[in-house]
Amino acid sequence: MAKRRDIGDTSSAGFKRILVPTDLTDRAARALELAIALAAGRGSRITLLHVVETVRGLEFDELRRFYKQLEERGRAKMAALVRRAGDGPINQAVVYGARAEEIVRFATRNRTDLIVLASHRVKPNMIGRDWGTISYKIGILAQCPVLLVK
Repeated sequence: MAKRRDIGDTSSAGFKRILVPTDLTDRAARALELAIALAAGRGSRITLLHVVETVRGLEFDELRRFYKQLEERGRAKMAALVRRAGDGPINQAVVYGARAEEIVRFATRNRTDLIVLASHRVKPNMIGRDWGTISYKIGILAQCPVLLVK
């Protein structure tokens, strides 16, 4: 007979690989802080991920220099977020492409156990309006649990 696990017990749930996608805003910084709290004392590894959105219909090489500038700026801001969070080693990664797709692809490739993602509040009287957001797409497409931080 399988042992029943308490849902609130993250050590038995096995959140060892936590992904925190970031758009480099203060809202994303709150998601990182929560991920750090969830990982504390559990031997979990946190990865902060930034996606440089590419322009569909143009070859990567046409805008390579521009994308590299965005990557450098993103890496600098991620480093500042990590310094501000100041608790333990946090891996950092930058990828290129469509944000939701690349976040889900990265999570799958790296066997992520939990995605902690900043999201805005949805207005209940505007049902369906926010269904095209990055956080909604990730929540639907991800193969692991997704925690939205509002």
